[in-house]
Amino acid sequence: MLSARSLFHEIVDNDDSFQLFCSIAASGESQGGWENARIAALVPDGMRELAPKITRHGADEDKHGRIFHALLRKRGLPPVPVPPETDYTMLLERRGIGLAHEKLRRDEPLTEQDIVVYLAHSRVTEQRAADQMVMLVRQFGDHPEVGRAVRMISHDEDNHLAYCQEELLRLVRGGHGRTIQRVLRESALAEISIYRDVSLAVMGHMGRLLRWPAPKAAALAAGIRGTYAYERFAGWHRMISLRMPERRDALGGAALTTPEYA
Repeated sequence: MLSARSLFHEIVDNDDSFQLFCSIAASGESQGGWENARIAALVPDGMRELAPKITRHGADEDKHGRIFHALLRKRGLPPVPVPPETDYTMLLERRGIGLAHEKLRRDEPLTEQDIVVYLAHSRVTEQRAADQMVMLVRQFGDHPEVGRAVRMISHDEDNHLAYCQEELLRLVRGGHGRTIQRVLRESALAEISIYRDVSLAVMGHMGRLLRWPAPKAAALAAGIRGTYAYERFAGWHRMISLRMPERRDALGGAALTTPEYA
C-alpha cells in the first residue's frame, strides 16, 4: 500500500536516495542561512531592531544545513550535487519571489519595502517548511537515525513561522497592510506551482534511484498534481492568513545549537 510513511521509509532506508534527499535539504537550508545573514546586515536604520531576529533566523537555517550534512556523515556518505530542477530556493528567486541575490550581494542598505517583501515571502515558505516538518515528525519522530534531527528542525520552523506572522502583523499596524496582502498572494500562488514542479522532479529522481515501477511513479505524480489543484483552488489561502501566534517573540535571544550538530 502506497503511503507517506512507506514512501519516506523507502527513501531513508536506501543510501542513494537518502544521500540525494539530505543534499537537497542541506543546500536549501544553507542558502536560506546566507540570505538571512545578508538581509540582517543590510536592514535599514529605521528597522534595526529586527536585525537580531533575522540573524537568528539565518543561524537556525545554517544549523539545519549542518544537521543534514551530519546525517550524511553518520552513514559515510558525501553530499551530491543538487539537480537544478530540484532547487526550490533558486526557482523561487527566478520567479521574482523574495529578494534577489543580486541585491543582497550589494553593500547597500535595504528599504523598508524590501523588509516587508522578505517577511511576506518568508511567511509563505515557512508555512510550507513547518507543515513538511510536522509530517516528518509524525513519520520519523521516533526513528533512531533521523528522529532527533527532524524534531529539532520542526521546532525551529514553528518558531520561524511565528516570527514572520508576528512581525507582519506589527507592520500591518504600521500601515503596510495592503502591500503585505499583495506580496503574500503573489508569493503563495508562485510557491505552490514551484513546489509542485520541485516535488515532481524530486520524485522523478527518487523513482530512478529506487527503481519504482511505472504505475507507482504515475500514482505519486498524480498525487502531487492533485495536491497542487487543491492548493490552487483554495489551499493557498492558508499560506497568507495572519494571526497572532501563540509563540511570541519566537526568535528573541541567541540561536541554539548542540555539540553534535555544531
